This record gives sequence, C-alpha cells and structure tokens, in this order.
Amino acid sequence: MITDLLVASIALAIPVLVAASGELVGERAGVLTMSVEGMMLTGAFAAVVGATASGSALTGVACGALAGLGVGLLQAALSVWLQADQIVTGLAVNALALAGTTFGARLLLERGTAVPGFSRVEIPFLADVPVIGPALFRQTGLGYALVGVVVVLAVLTSRRTGWGLAVDSVGEDAVSADRSGIPVLRVRFAAVLVVGVLSGLAGTQLALSEVHTFTDNITAGTGYLAVVAVIAGSWRPVGVAVAAVVFGLAQALQFTLPALGVDVPFALLVMLPYVLALLAVAGLVSHSRPPAGLTRSFVRSGRLA
Repeated sequence: MITDLLVASIALAIPVLVAASGELVGERAGVLTMSVEGMMLTGAFAAVVGATASGSALTGVACGALAGLGVGLLQAALSVWLQADQIVTGLAVNALALAGTTFGARLLLERGTAVPGFSRVEIPFLADVPVIGPALFRQTGLGYALVGVVVVLAVLTSRRTGWGLAVDSVGEDAVSADRSGIPVLRVRFAAVLVVGVLSGLAGTQLALSEVHTFTDNITAGTGYLAVVAVIAGSWRPVGVAVAAVVFGLAQALQFTLPALGVDVPFALLVMLPYVLALLAVAGLVSHSRPPAGLTRSFVRSGRLA
C-alpha cells in the first residue's frame, strides 16, 4: 500500500509541479499570477476537446498549451500592460475560466465519449526498484515529458543564465533593471506567457493522463496549490518540487487511507492539502523573502505603483 500511495502522490504532484514551475518564473519577474487555476482549467478543457475532435492525444496537448497561452495573454495584458491589480484580475480570470469551461462542456462534450489519452509507460529495470521504482518510473509519456520540460526551464532560468538574471533583476528592482537596459515590460510579459503555457500543460496532464475526461472544475483548486508551492518552496526550483510532492501526497491520502481501512473523516482528508497551503502562506513553512518587486507594477517614468 505504501507503493500505491507513492505512485498516486507522484502522479498528483506532477500537475502541481508543472504549474508551479511556470508560476515561479512569473513571481521571480515580479508578477503574481493568481489565474493559474483558470489557466489549468482552460488547458484541461481545450485538451479534451482537441483530443476528442481529432482522435489524437498529441493534438490535445497542443490545444491545452495554446489555451493556457491564450489565458496567459489575457492575464499579461491586464497585469503588465494595463497595470491592473494582479490579485483581483487573477481571481476574475479564474471565475471566467470556470464559467466558460462549464458552459463549453455542455455544448461540446458528451458524457461517455471516449477521450484519447496517455497510458502509463514502465521503464524497464528502474520500475522494479522497490518502493520508489513504480512511483517514479511508471508514469505516462506526457508526465515524463513535462518533468523534462520543468528541468529544462529550471536550467534556462537559473541565475547562471542571462535570461535568469534578467528575470530576477526585474523582480527585485524594476527601476534599476530598466536603467541598465533590460526591457522590464517585455520580460514580465514573457514570464506570464510561460506561466500560461506551463499551467495549460499541467491541466492537460490532469485531464489526459490521470482522469481521461473533463468534468466541471476538474482542477478543484490545484492551481492555487501551485501558487502556494512557490511560496513554500522559497522561490527555488528544488524547494518548489518538494512542496509539489508534499501537496501530491496530501491529495493522494484522500484515496489511499480509506482503502487501507483507516477511519478518518473524508472531509478532513479533502481539507488537508489546503490546510498545508494555509500554513505555508502564514509563514509557518517558509520564512524566506519574496522578490522585492512582487505585485508592484512598473511605469516607465521610473516610479513603481
């Protein structure tokens, strides 16, 4: 049963990890993208629609990524170009995504329709390693690919690369970054687009790899957990990955503990991931300092609003 718990934990942690990795880039650039939930939800819906219409799971992946990018464009326009409140606009986008995907599902999706998806791929020998082998090396092909994308993104945006330094400079002191020639608005706009694409792919992973369908509010707060994972992970890739696994474990307990016969109120198990999230936001998990310019809009005149 421990093996089953680990398998479920890693599977549920992958969408959180992918979305959080994108959000990490956005927050390091100074933009708090609260619309990760809406991006994931839209990506999941578009992936299912695309896969069902084309009969190809890969087409579904492309549709999910493009849908996330579209929501990212909307969020970037609001929070970067128009300098609207990042938290308010993010929550508004989430509400719009929930309403839009619920209505769209009624129009475009039929119950019982087979949805092309991804099956689990077992890596020989490695999957036979006791306990951790099945959890790490019996994931879907899309899951493996997305973990690879996360690793590549972490390398490309590390503080040892020009792009990584530009992202951190913009997030810490946008005025100084602008004076040194860094295009602040472009960097922030691009960072939010990264959040959109990664969140769309996270929703796609959830829909096509885990449940092979779309239901109303399929993400069920996973996007918010991704935002909190960045805080709990101290704005560092390794910390974010650990936080994602913890949240995945908390979600997996909802299914595995009842199967083990453990008498725990189901409502308490449902609450567990969000209780952990509240503890993280309250600073009980991480006491690290966020980027100094986080949520602060930039105006070219040299003042921060």
